[in-house]
Amino acid sequence: MQLQHPALSQIGAINHGFFTRRGGTSNDTYDSLNCGYGSDDDRDNVTANRARVAMQLGVTPTNLLTAHQIHSPDAAIVNTPFDDDNRPRVDALVTKTPGMAVAVLTADCGPLLFADQKNQVVGAAHAGWKGAVGGVIENTLSQMEDMGAERAHITAILGPTISRPNYEVDDAFKTRFVNLEPEYSGFFSAGQRDGHHQFDLPAFIMSKLTKEGVGTAINLDRCTYGEPDEFFSYRRATHKNEPDYGRQITAIAITD
Repeated sequence: MQLQHPALSQIGAINHGFFTRRGGTSNDTYDSLNCGYGSDDDRDNVTANRARVAMQLGVTPTNLLTAHQIHSPDAAIVNTPFDDDNRPRVDALVTKTPGMAVAVLTADCGPLLFADQKNQVVGAAHAGWKGAVGGVIENTLSQMEDMGAERAHITAILGPTISRPNYEVDDAFKTRFVNLEPEYSGFFSAGQRDGHHQFDLPAFIMSKLTKEGVGTAINLDRCTYGEPDEFFSYRRATHKNEPDYGRQITAIAITD
């Protein structure tokens, strides 16, 4: 199942999708559109699922590109396809090459899509808390600018991400953030256990987009943890003692 937002779907020559876990070939824990080779799912199933995504985006399966994500702040420009063994170790990909889809895999972290319609530059970023606080959003925008994009013309959309009610963190986590910027304390609320807090990752990401001056910033406001029929969630799988978890894919392509 492919979620889209009018802010991007109405842009000519650009196709995108925040794909759910529905509509694939995988079974059991990975039911059914698991697109993560890093899972223990059958590789043939993942390949078939990614081919379905590529078809929806109007690109060939070899042109649906995901990086080796390492929760870093790094972003890379891609002009040609790469195989799975040569994936860059970054957390965002940017392109202006028609027929190529840049994508990220998530299971609670924030999937971000960027598009500058005027200058035909697109990007996808994986923004967990480490990447978001470390600069993955800023670096993605900088790489887009290097390709001719202008921030005032960039639309950025945050897809399904774990929400504040389901993201419990400890005192050390909060202290780490507040020591960086005292104003970050506003992204935390009281937890249900002593010494714990609820962290608002989507709000934190959106604040970064606003601070960086993108033309339009939108949050789909969908929670991976809270919608088990629609999304994979690492934290939910951990709480349920499941053996593994799938990854949903979020992608954008210049189609013409």
